[in-house]
Amino acid sequence: MAAPLFTKGERDFNLSVSEYLTANGYRVFLPQQECENAEGEDIYKTCLDGLRSAAIVIAIVDGADADSGTCWECGYAVSQGIPVIAVRTDFRGSGDTKGFNAMIYYSAAKVIDGSDRFLEEILSALQGLAA
Repeated sequence: MAAPLFTKGERDFNLSVSEYLTANGYRVFLPQQECENAEGEDIYKTCLDGLRSAAIVIAIVDGADADSGTCWECGYAVSQGIPVIAVRTDFRGSGDTKGFNAMIYYSAAKVIDGSDRFLEEILSALQGLAA
């Protein structure tokens, strides 16, 4: 999972998505847990290992501009042929393509935008991409 993790709200949101997916049978690499005691280069190496082992990346791209680390992770995943599910729950207009940055929007295997049922939509997208 690629997502900003710098506020309590972001970490709580990420954890709730991770718990939902885990309860539905998925193994989730959650950087805020995996890097809890890491610093500097160790954060990079740990997250890169997580990306390399991923079958699919779920990217949370809320905010006026998507988190830079999340964007890097999306670019890396796409370059390695790992599908990305881009999720935006933020109702504010942003980016240049339907609320998204065009690079994220057009490189994502699936885009989920603004739905109150985003968790179910993520699960459906995971099932579709795994098939």
